[in-house]
Amino acid sequence: MTLLDWMNSPAIPDLFGSPVSWIEIIGFVTGAACVYGVAKQELWNWPIGILNNIAFTVLFLGAGLYGEAVLQVIFAVVAVYGWYNWIRGKAGTRSRNDLPIRDAGSKEILLGLGVTAVGTAAVAMVLTHGTDSQVPWPDAFVLTASLVATYGQARKIFQHWYVWIFIDVVSIPLYFSRGLTLTALLYIGFLALCVYGLIDWKRARSAETPATPEALTAGV
Repeated sequence: MTLLDWMNSPAIPDLFGSPVSWIEIIGFVTGAACVYGVAKQELWNWPIGILNNIAFTVLFLGAGLYGEAVLQVIFAVVAVYGWYNWIRGKAGTRSRNDLPIRDAGSKEILLGLGVTAVGTAAVAMVLTHGTDSQVPWPDAFVLTASLVATYGQARKIFQHWYVWIFIDVVSIPLYFSRGLTLTALLYIGFLALCVYGLIDWKRARSAETPATPEALTAGV
């Protein structure tokens, strides 16, 4: 048996009516660890995320989710950038992992919405006419919106958590429909972790913001 055959072989014969492969378990563990690491602003989230990308590439190809398989390859490339960006931190400083959390600008929001809309339509057309995909539109949306969210994550833009939450809401029924039960359950966990990450980043951002003279005066 080759390594690829082992990865795709059932580890759990039946989970809610569908088998679970070893590669899906690997994706589950590395995916949960990665999102937790992002929520806690840990640098190790990036290499763990790359391992998760490799696992999900194999998994999604087997499930006919071609858009998301391509997405995982792109994720791995973007993860290298994100990893470097987090290590570098703020320009002009020597400390590690001190890139500040910030809000998206109005131009970034409009650009993100435009890229998501146009990208979803374009990828859906490719999947519809160029593959045997049974779910081209949700597959295309998850691919495009995830790239936007990953860019926001790499730049530590606070609103990227809202994008991930919406992606998870779309992904959960999509994976159930493709028989990827454990992955669907993982994305339910992702949804909870994204809410946690949003709250934790909001708390961290408040702690990073220096108190104004008015606030200091009020506290006396």
